[in-house]
Amino acid sequence: MTDNAPETDREVSLGVPQGVLESLPEDGQNAAADMKEAVAGLERSLQGAIDSADSDSEAAGYAVDAIEHLEDRMETYDGFVPELRAWGQSPIYAIAWRNLYAEVIAQLYEHEWLADHIDRERNYRMVEDGIRFGD
Repeated sequence: MTDNAPETDREVSLGVPQGVLESLPEDGQNAAADMKEAVAGLERSLQGAIDSADSDSEAAGYAVDAIEHLEDRMETYDGFVPELRAWGQSPIYAIAWRNLYAEVIAQLYEHEWLADHIDRERNYRMVEDGIRFGD
């Protein structure tokens, strides 16, 4: 595949894994609906950005932006877990959202046309930010 692949080859499909939905308590229908809406919105937004990209590399930049956002959200929800436990509250929703974000990131890497470009873009951003290994 060339770097200038037609946009029809650059489809992104995301979903809420059944395991995440099954981890919710019985009264978690609202959370499940919110998760589905959030993932569908991310998919629409990301697909729109990818469709407007001139190359796979540019499309990967949008995917990396989404991944970085999801990683930030994962960290936020992960931080809620011990706090909720300390207050005697169940962290099940925080855990479910954290797991959802991790699963969506994994789904992005499952798109063959995108995975290598994501790694390159992330490596580029690390170097661009001035992070050097071994110094």
